Amino acid sequence: MPITSLDLVCDRSSAQTLVSQIVHAVQAAIESRALRVGDALPSVRLLARTHDVSPYTVAEAYQRLAATGQIVARPGSGYRVADTRPVAALSGQSWTAPALSAAWLLSDVFADHSVPIKAGCGWIPGEWLDESDLQHALRALGRLPGPRFGGYGHPYGMASLREQIAVILRRNAIDADVSNVLLTQGATQALDLVVRTLLRPGDTVLVEDPCYCNLLQILQLAGLRVVGVERTVEGHNAGQLAEVVAREQPKAFFVNTVVQNPSGTSLSTTAARHVLELAHQYGFWLIEDDIYRELAPADAPCLAAMDALSRVIYISGFSKTITPTLRVGYVAAHADILAELARTKMAVGLTSSEVTERVVANILIEGHYEKHVAFLVEKLRVSHARVAASMLAAGMEIFHEPHAGLFLWAQLPIKGSQSLAVSTRALQHGIWLAPGSYFRPEDRSSNWFRFNVGSSDNPVLWDFVRSL
Repeated sequence: MPITSLDLVCDRSSAQTLVSQIVHAVQAAIESRALRVGDALPSVRLLARTHDVSPYTVAEAYQRLAATGQIVARPGSGYRVADTRPVAALSGQSWTAPALSAAWLLSDVFADHSVPIKAGCGWIPGEWLDESDLQHALRALGRLPGPRFGGYGHPYGMASLREQIAVILRRNAIDADVSNVLLTQGATQALDLVVRTLLRPGDTVLVEDPCYCNLLQILQLAGLRVVGVERTVEGHNAGQLAEVVAREQPKAFFVNTVVQNPSGTSLSTTAARHVLELAHQYGFWLIEDDIYRELAPADAPCLAAMDALSRVIYISGFSKTITPTLRVGYVAAHADILAELARTKMAVGLTSSEVTERVVANILIEGHYEKHVAFLVEKLRVSHARVAASMLAAGMEIFHEPHAGLFLWAQLPIKGSQSLAVSTRALQHGIWLAPGSYFRPEDRSSNWFRFNVGSSDNPVLWDFVRSL
């Protein structure tokens, strides 16, 4: 039920800011049930006009309420009152914090909706998705005749989507065509296929320290010997990397090039050239996980573009821009290597889903994909500024401020090795933190934490941090 006004008198002489007055008026309306779950709030312009305040003031108040989960933004229909009950409450059960462990982080967390504040998660907030384009693409899929769904699809994936991806690659200066593209069930499956195809148990591989936590699990399951190389603000320490490569003679080096997960850093052009030189000198593969490319600054270097897919195998996907639910990723590589990867793909899982591939293809062709990516980039830029300010005000140390991508890597104001204890305590307050040990080879201790800026702009989180 939409309402057109609130019980609100904006008092400019009050010690409270106008933003706080609007926040408290909405909270009071929700508590008194004048506003109920699902009700639409007055539009920003309407509330600003009826109470003679700036639209920016109203927008700021609504954003604060959305950050605390009291209201939600619905594309095309403004802001509505959120259902703030924990999911378990819907079945009459009280909420209890899950046990914190690597297994929960790697599996249950993706299905566990009971934690209200997912500061440590790795995906964009659900309210940032392009709901309109997704719905349009799904409706278009529903109009296809039944026989179109009668087979397994092509081993390499849907041809038209591969052509579109080839265009994206060329736009990023990567010399590729459709014969260089293999579709996968997300970028994580792409990493697994590369490991299964090119590496054997006992091989030595290099990873960045810290790096993508699921990659560490893939390498462990494959029986590989994993050696970490420190990730710096510019990329890698050149001397250390050269020494490690010469000593270890690795078969592959896994690199997250831009706005890295979890540190938020990007390789400098100098660092990118250095690692390519070493790959050619010592003959190891560079596996470039570039899933965040479209959220990164436009001038960020790309190993595959600099190498023309000679020693580089390029991996990306659409989980960070369209939605992770569709599980559509891809590998770009030399055609001979791609044929081997396709055989592995068929052996371990048959074809990828043409249904989800058609949804992505439709969004790229008929939707507003580039406009949506620009929207995400701007939302992340604003969130970076707000979250970084909250971190500094709470006495935290920030490793690097990229102003782009999903993550900030920061230390809490705690002493000693307390990260897991603090993470467990945070869960009791409904806050999921991602401690640094999850992102380091052999789960080495760390007092750094990964923060998703899209999910961390929440005063409850920062109240908890200050309580430490």
